[in-house]
Amino acid sequence: MLGVICTLACQMAAASVVVKEISYRGDDGGPVPSPTQYRNPVLTGFYPDPSVTRVGDDFYLVNSTFGYFPGLPVFHSRDLVDWTQLGNAIDRPDQIHYGHGELTGGLFAASISHYGDTFYITNTCFYCDKGNYLITAKNPAGPWSNPVWLGFEGIDPSLFFDQDGTAWVVNNGMPEGKPRYEGHRAIWIQQLDLASMKLIGPRKVLVDGGANPATQPQYVEGPHLFRHGGYYYLNTAEGGTGEQHAEMIYRSRKITGPYLPWDGNPILTQRDLAPGRPHPVTSTGHAQLVELQDGSWWAVFLGTRPYRGNQYNLGRETFLLPLTWHDGWPVILPHGKSVPLVEQRPDLPREAQAVPMNGPFHWTERFRAPSLPMQWMTLHPPSRRWFATGSEGLRIQPSAVPLGDDTSAQPAYVAHRLQHHRATIDARFDVRGLEPGEQAGLAMLQNETHFYAAGLVRHESGDVLELDRRASKDDPLAGVALGHVDLPGKTTAVSIRFKVDGPRLDVLYAVNAGGWHVLRRGLDASLLSAATAGGFIGATFGPYAWLQSTRSASLQKTHGD
Repeated sequence: MLGVICTLACQMAAASVVVKEISYRGDDGGPVPSPTQYRNPVLTGFYPDPSVTRVGDDFYLVNSTFGYFPGLPVFHSRDLVDWTQLGNAIDRPDQIHYGHGELTGGLFAASISHYGDTFYITNTCFYCDKGNYLITAKNPAGPWSNPVWLGFEGIDPSLFFDQDGTAWVVNNGMPEGKPRYEGHRAIWIQQLDLASMKLIGPRKVLVDGGANPATQPQYVEGPHLFRHGGYYYLNTAEGGTGEQHAEMIYRSRKITGPYLPWDGNPILTQRDLAPGRPHPVTSTGHAQLVELQDGSWWAVFLGTRPYRGNQYNLGRETFLLPLTWHDGWPVILPHGKSVPLVEQRPDLPREAQAVPMNGPFHWTERFRAPSLPMQWMTLHPPSRRWFATGSEGLRIQPSAVPLGDDTSAQPAYVAHRLQHHRATIDARFDVRGLEPGEQAGLAMLQNETHFYAAGLVRHESGDVLELDRRASKDDPLAGVALGHVDLPGKTTAVSIRFKVDGPRLDVLYAVNAGGWHVLRRGLDASLLSAATAGGFIGATFGPYAWLQSTRSASLQKTHGD
């Protein structure tokens, strides 16, 4: 074993880059909360599809992560506002194989629940052969079990425990018979036997199409069941996860229905508001409701904060709002009202956060812990050990796979979520271990076809600082070179700075102990938005290392923007 560790360490030392530190500073401005208020969103950046459960005085929340690993971050809070990450439910490469396809595949919306002494997460692995699964843990921080595959089609499974101890799974699926229109879906229910972890009894449709089938609502999904006042309530999202997103409510006296929609639906949407309003929040939906100890109700849900039109680079974020009841029906937000960016806090004791998750903040990471911090991710689960943390920092072996590759191979890229529209990211590298033909630097990535990457390229003839951009699937996998700077002498250290302000990106660099110089200003950061790049994930940033020896020499020349 010691020999294996020594071999790995020697290999990485022989050809690798060391990330000495990465610092982040972000501030989006906006209303400032008073001491009795909180700021929305409560989780900024790429934290979509929130699911929440309460266990006594504690709240637990999970988000989807799609093609990133580790997957499904699990958070804890006692005040519903300040969340601290406990771990990731999918944190072992062999725990689940969700492939190496597009980043928008992988782990879709998860749902967390608790019964007895066990926590449960149900989830969909999209593009996986087996689809929907369930994992369990005694401690929400982990370890979580290997998947139990549930064997039904569709997405967004959610587990509900009734008062008699029976367990039920609701999920989105294809309707009975032939779909009547594009996006026609249904919500299904079936009982789960906890002893065998198998679905039993009949499988039944609860909602066919949506709250008003005559309007042909699209993609009814994200179902959750709860009980209140003698009724079973079912809340679902519909309208797609874009600007037409809306949350609907149904209720029934029996868990298997029939469920009747409220005539006041939707209980949450922003689709009917003027697009020019200040501080817009759009695409709201995919909510889950939770009851507090004092009988009050709150909802977590996803939303987006565009900086221009429907462009946002941060992905879908987690918001929180109080719930009100009207004649036995819950309402998250009255029709025509904008999502407030500040709101009165729940009547709960405040809790300190280990890592800030919203508002203006800054941090510096030096990667000296024995393992990668839980907020950092890779593109898909690593099949081999190509990075290591320790007293020197984060050591990365260059990969022969470029950032744009969406095959079974894996680029050497360590990612953190971008959490502000206005942010400055500085990364400092020790590049003495780079070999000719290798490149290392800082990337900001929306998906495989849309990213920026700036780094030092080592050649036999000398070092070059290069800026690459990929803006479509037709661009080369590693991107198109936008500019380069020849560096004099032997470079031992390089720093890269990304300064993003909504649709604008500036890139700067510093060499050895020198000052900052401009590489390019005024780059189009909107290509990192989902509206431009497609899909529905958020932008990430982080260090990368690439063996680019096969790249055409002509690509090192400057191309027009």
